[in-house]
Amino acid sequence: MSAFSNVESIIVEYATKVPLELFSFAGSLVEEIIAPIPSPLVMTTVGSIAALQSKPVAFLLVLSILGALGKVIGASVLYLLADKAEDLVLGKLGRIIGVSHKEVESVGKHLSNTWKDVVVLAFIRSLPFMPSSLVSVSCGLLKIRWRVFLPATFIGTIVRDVIFLYFGFVGINTFTSTLQGIDTLETLLKILMLAVMSGFFAYMYYKRGKGDLVETIRSKFGKKKK
Repeated sequence: MSAFSNVESIIVEYATKVPLELFSFAGSLVEEIIAPIPSPLVMTTVGSIAALQSKPVAFLLVLSILGALGKVIGASVLYLLADKAEDLVLGKLGRIIGVSHKEVESVGKHLSNTWKDVVVLAFIRSLPFMPSSLVSVSCGLLKIRWRVFLPATFIGTIVRDVIFLYFGFVGINTFTSTLQGIDTLETLLKILMLAVMSGFFAYMYYKRGKGDLVETIRSKFGKKKK
């Protein structure tokens, strides 16, 4: 725990020594990859420094875009790692657990077919309390298509960043309890998402001999194959 506190201290100290634009980009990238770092930390710090430097409120949008670019890169790294991990695990254990790489890939394609999937994923990304790193990992495991993953991550993160930037800009002390609540809720959601992911793969294992998995998913979500 102290190790992560030290990381947070380094991040905050680093923010005062580099251009704000660079910190917004690099800090977001690092925050995405190092999941235990609280999500509000980077952008509320950026917002606070922007206020101290007398930056206009409109400048927060520029910072949010730079932060979103860094987040997209970090999210892509997690996506690829999860993708490769899924290939490795199912490549060796797929026959044992009864779940094939092809089944998982088919589910991902089914969940990223239309522009509506971009909207849904972007909305999930925009929620301040949603654990971004686990969303990235989940997308990688399910092989959500890049044409959905990238724009949804970018757009959703911009919205999320603007919220945190504004918190920091108007006075982070005013929102301390709110931010602590967000961090606590995000931790609970991480645990919940891990449980859901475990349950999903357990369900896939259960369905291995009970018909086509993709058709089962399709019936659950109400989408029909074109």
